[in-house]
Amino acid sequence: MSNNDIIVSLDIGTSKVRAIIGEMNNGTFNIIGVGSADSEGIRKGAIVDIDQTVQSIRNAVDHAERMVGIQITEVYVGISGNHIGLQNSHGVVAVSNEDREIGEEDIERVLKAAEVIAVPPEREIIDVVAKQYVVDGLEGIQDPRGMIGVRLEVEATIVTGGKTPIHNLLRCVEKAGLRIKDLVLLPLGAGQLSLSKDEKVMGSVLVDIGAGSTNVAIFQEGTIVATSTLPIGGEFVTNDIAYGLRTLTDQAEKVKLKYGCAWYDDAAADVVFKVTRIGSNVDKEFNQQDLAAIIEPRVQEIFQLIQAEVKRLGYTELPGGYILTGGTVSMPGVLQVAQSELAASVRIAVPDFIGVRDPGYTSGVGILHNAIRYYRGRSTSVSNSGGSTKKPTNRTKSSSSPATEGEQKQGLIERLKNMFSEFI
Repeated sequence: MSNNDIIVSLDIGTSKVRAIIGEMNNGTFNIIGVGSADSEGIRKGAIVDIDQTVQSIRNAVDHAERMVGIQITEVYVGISGNHIGLQNSHGVVAVSNEDREIGEEDIERVLKAAEVIAVPPEREIIDVVAKQYVVDGLEGIQDPRGMIGVRLEVEATIVTGGKTPIHNLLRCVEKAGLRIKDLVLLPLGAGQLSLSKDEKVMGSVLVDIGAGSTNVAIFQEGTIVATSTLPIGGEFVTNDIAYGLRTLTDQAEKVKLKYGCAWYDDAAADVVFKVTRIGSNVDKEFNQQDLAAIIEPRVQEIFQLIQAEVKRLGYTELPGGYILTGGTVSMPGVLQVAQSELAASVRIAVPDFIGVRDPGYTSGVGILHNAIRYYRGRSTSVSNSGGSTKKPTNRTKSSSSPATEGEQKQGLIERLKNMFSEFI
């Protein structure tokens, strides 16, 4: 197995940090290793303690390394949050080849041209997502490689984020001894993995309900058009259980995972459990219906807030409905509550790979899916292609890369040369 054929994603969540190792082998993709660790230093999806987050990342990566028997040095990192913004852009270049055949270099140049937009000093470009290419006026082209033309255009969505949360994320990953291959917008990667082509074209809502936050992403006309993050998630359900049963939060989390049911009608009165109450050494017995009576109202509220957020973003009825993912939706009864509250078609998306068939792994596998789309489009390896035709890797590395100062200066000179070569 060559390391050039291996790609690793890092999904840093509020409750778990997951490192997922994927392998490209003769054009096929497989998940060969998964590392998971309890997340410390993350609150409501945001980093609040650098050192604890670094240790959580190391624990997850060590777990994945032991499973596969390789050393992980570089990762694709997922990013999300309310600091993320989307902006439309347009890029135009002349085809450079003498025979007018559009190649990889032309696509990279037109995407760079689309990046030339005014960005506030406190924000940074994370990604450039091509919606469609236009070759000599012919629209609707998804992959222009090999086509003949004189003028190449791209309609793109520019993904930007706040510099402070981006650099804090980069600092944590790099202090954990890893090199960042690229940043991937989590809803974008999860959407490419979970949504069908029709769902992305007709319009649908991807809802990723994690422990501390919920990502809402709207897809329409084949691409992501809006995204938002709500500071709600499975932790709120756990807190309600702790208050309702008057027990410790850790014990409430265990009870939720083992006996939790979000739909009261499906809860069983004969499924009983005991919890130790705060301020007492005596265990008290409850049944699953008691638990469901606490969980169902909170889950209903979560979906009411999700529906209100979709309306706030300017969307009402989308034919594709709602696609749910994230660790919280694996609880029994969540789908029924969602169908009742949202009054739309609802389904749960689960990655179709051995070892990660759980909604909680959708984001991590989506990061890899985002990278291998470009891997399959090129003859070179992932390590050479960077898994992408975009350039956020250079931007992110220059902030706090482990490279030497001389290498950073040389890289800056090369980027300046490439930038000015577009206009010569």
